[in-house]
Amino acid sequence: MNLESLLEKKTGFTTFKTGQKEIMEDVIAKKDVIALLPTGGGKSICYQIPGYVMEGTVLIVSPLLSLMEDQVQQFKANGEKSVVAINSFLSFSERERLLQLDLSTYKYIFLSPEMLQVEKWVRKLQNIKVALFVIDEAHCVSQWGHDFRTDYLKLGAVKDSLGHPPCLALTATATTTVINDIQEYLNIQSPAFHVFSLDRPNIAMKVEMFRSNREKNERLLELVNSLRSPGIVFFSSRSKVEEISEYLQENGVERVAYYHAGLSQEQRILIQQQYIHDQLDVICCTSAFGMGINKSNINYCIHYHQPTQLESYVQEIGRAGRGGDASIAILLKSKEDNTLPGFILDMELPDFEWVSTVTNDILETYGTIQHISIIPVKEWMEKFPEQESHWRFLVFHLEKYIESNGSLDQNKKSNFLRMIDEQIKNRTAYKMGKLAYMNDWTEVVTCRREMMLAYFGETLQRAPSNCCDVCGLDLNEFTHYTHADEKKGETETWGKLLKNIFWQEE
Repeated sequence: MNLESLLEKKTGFTTFKTGQKEIMEDVIAKKDVIALLPTGGGKSICYQIPGYVMEGTVLIVSPLLSLMEDQVQQFKANGEKSVVAINSFLSFSERERLLQLDLSTYKYIFLSPEMLQVEKWVRKLQNIKVALFVIDEAHCVSQWGHDFRTDYLKLGAVKDSLGHPPCLALTATATTTVINDIQEYLNIQSPAFHVFSLDRPNIAMKVEMFRSNREKNERLLELVNSLRSPGIVFFSSRSKVEEISEYLQENGVERVAYYHAGLSQEQRILIQQQYIHDQLDVICCTSAFGMGINKSNINYCIHYHQPTQLESYVQEIGRAGRGGDASIAILLKSKEDNTLPGFILDMELPDFEWVSTVTNDILETYGTIQHISIIPVKEWMEKFPEQESHWRFLVFHLEKYIESNGSLDQNKKSNFLRMIDEQIKNRTAYKMGKLAYMNDWTEVVTCRREMMLAYFGETLQRAPSNCCDVCGLDLNEFTHYTHADEKKGETETWGKLLKNIFWQEE
C-alpha cells in the first residue's frame, strides 16, 4: 500500500501537507530525522503513518500532559485504539496494571521525559521492539532542558539503551543553536534534515503599547468583543489568568474560561475538550494550554504579557489559523509589565547563594558523594522548599560533575560551585539576549515578519497583504462575521462527534 492510500485510510486526508511525505520516507528508511514544520503543518502524521509500515512500537516523548492527552484522543478519534499515554494522569493502580501488560500490544506509546528516567519503565520498554523514537516539540530539549527540565538532556542515553532505534525530532520553531542542541543531546550523528519555513502568511501581527494595565484591560475587552471567535489570550501569570477571565465575564463576555497548570487534571481536560468542540469562545491561559492542540478555527491569539523570547511567541501565535483562514496575533504591552519578563527569567534558575547553601549542607551530611542516589532528594526538597525545577537543575549538575570527577567532597566543592556559578551566569546572559531581541521586535519600525524570520535564519520572500501593523493591516478583516463563519462556528453535537469517532456518515 502506498503512503497516499494509507494516509486516506487511517486519517481521511487525501493529500500530504508540505514536507510530510519526504519526512515519512526517510523515517521508514530508518534514518534519523530532524524536521522543522510550522505550527499546523501536521507533525503527528509524520510518525503516525510510518508506525503502520514499521515493525514494532512507536515511542513518542511529549512535553505536556495536556498535549499527550489531546494527541491520544486525536488518534482514537481517527480509529486508532492501540495507543496509550503513560504519565501522572494515570492512577498508581493503572500504572501498575500497565507494568504487568505486554506493552508491545500498543502501536503508539506517549511518555514524558521524566517517566523515561524511571528505571522500571525503561526496563519494561527494553523488552519490546521500538520501531521509532519520537521527540515531539523537540525545541524543548534546548529551551527547557538546560534550565528546568533537565531530563530532556538525558533522552539520548535512554534512546541508546532501547537499542538505538531510528529517531524523529519534530519542532515548529528552532534556531541553528537549538537544532545543534537537539542533535547533540539526542545522540544523532548524521540526521536527514527537513527544515521548512516557519512563516505563516495567514497570521497578521500587531503590537499595541499602553501606559497602564487599566488601559490594557479595556483594550482587551474591546478586542474580545469585536474579533471573530474563538480566540486565546496568553498570560505569564496564573493569578492574572484568573483575574482577567473574571474581568471579562463581569463585563459581559460569555463562553470564557481559564486554564493553567494549577488546575486539577479533570478541570484541564474538560476545559480543553469544551474549547476544541466550540463550547467555549475564549480561553485565558498560560503557555501550558494549546501546544499541539488540534483546533483549526482559532481566529486570534492575544498576548496580555510579552513572552521572554521570540521562539515562544511564534509557537504560541501558531495556534491561530491552523485551517488556513486569515487570523491575527496581537501583543498588548504596558509600561507596568516591563520588568515581568526579566523577573520570570530570574526565577527559572536558582541563585548561586541557594546552590552554595544546599551543597554545603549535603556535603556536611554525607561527606564524599560518589553517586547521586545517596541523597534522598525528596526529603531535601522539603528541607529547602524551593521550586522543584531548581532541584532538578542542581541534581543534574551534581550528576555531571560526579561522572566527570569520580566524586564530590569538601576539597572539590569550590571547583563544583565555580562550575555551576559559571553555568548560571552563561544561561542567564543567553536568555537575556533573547529577551533583548524580543523587546527590539516589539518596538521595530520596519516589517515585523521580516525581523521575525531573520531571527530564525530566513528571508521574507513576499509580504502578505495583511502582514503586520508596521506594514499596514486592516483590523476590520478580522472582526466581521460572514454567514459561512457563523455556520462553521456552530457547536458540534456529541452525536456528530461519536459518528466521527466511529467513521459513520451523516
